Amino acid sequence: MDFNLPLNIQDHYDTPANAPKLWAHKLFPHFQIFFKYKFLRINFHARKLSVRGEYPTEQWVRSSIRVMKLLESCGGRFHITGIENIRNCKGPVVFIGNHMSTLETMVLPFLIAQVKDVTFVVKDSLVKSWAFGPVMRSRDPIVVSRHNSREDLVKVITRGQEILATGRSVAIFPQSTRRIEFRPEEFNSLGVKLASKAGVQVIPFALKTDFWLNGRFVKDLGPLDPNNKDVYFTFGEPMDITGSGKEENKMIIDFIQKNLKDFQKLSGFKK
Repeated sequence: MDFNLPLNIQDHYDTPANAPKLWAHKLFPHFQIFFKYKFLRINFHARKLSVRGEYPTEQWVRSSIRVMKLLESCGGRFHITGIENIRNCKGPVVFIGNHMSTLETMVLPFLIAQVKDVTFVVKDSLVKSWAFGPVMRSRDPIVVSRHNSREDLVKVITRGQEILATGRSVAIFPQSTRRIEFRPEEFNSLGVKLASKAGVQVIPFALKTDFWLNGRFVKDLGPLDPNNKDVYFTFGEPMDITGSGKEENKMIIDFIQKNLKDFQKLSGFKK
C-alpha cells in the first residue's frame, strides 16, 4: 500500500520518550472522560464518512493512527516488531493472533493495512452496532455469530477464499472472546483451515494490550490501566500450512504463549 501517512513504521517502532501528552490526561489521569471523548470523536468522524461511502482504506488507516497517537498521549508506550515479515511476504495471507481488548481492533488496521490490504473476521454484534457498524461494514468483513461453529466454519472458509483470491488478506482472532488471560483451549483452528483451503501462508501475531481494559457495561469503552502502559505487538515469520494444519496451529499457540511471557517480563522490567 502506498499512503502518505503522518506515521510510518518500517520494521519496528517504540513510542518516543518525548511523545506529546494530552494535557487534560496529565492533570487528571484517573478522570478518563477526556480519553473517551477524543476516541468517540475519531470514531464518529469515521462513522460519518462510512455512511457517506467515503471511507476507503487510506482513511481507515488514518483513523487507526489517530487512535494510536491518542493512546500514546494518554501514557501508552507501544513496542512493535516484525513488520518486515508482513512486508517481505508476497501475496495475501491469513493473520492469526490472540485477542485482548478494543485496542488491537483499532490499531491493527494501521499496522497491517499500511503494508497489505486486509479485512477482518468479526462478530455480527460489531457489524450491527450503531456506533461501530458502518465503519466495519465499509471494510467488507467476514461476519460470524460465534453461536454456531459449523455455520461459522463454512462462512469463513467460503467467503475467506473469495477475499484471498482477490489479493486481500484476512485477519482472524480464533478465540471465542477477547480475554486478558490467553486460554489455548479456546483457540480454534479456523484460521489455519482457511489458509490451507486457500493455499496461502499464515502470519502469526501476538499482542499485549491490557493498557485498554474491557468495560464493565460497554465492553468497547473500558478504562485505561495506568499500571499496564506497555503495549506490545509482534508479527512472526510467514508459515506454510500442510495437511490439516493441526501442527501449525499448535506452533501459532506456542508463538503467542512465548511472546506473552516475554512481554510480561519486559513490561515488568520497565516499570
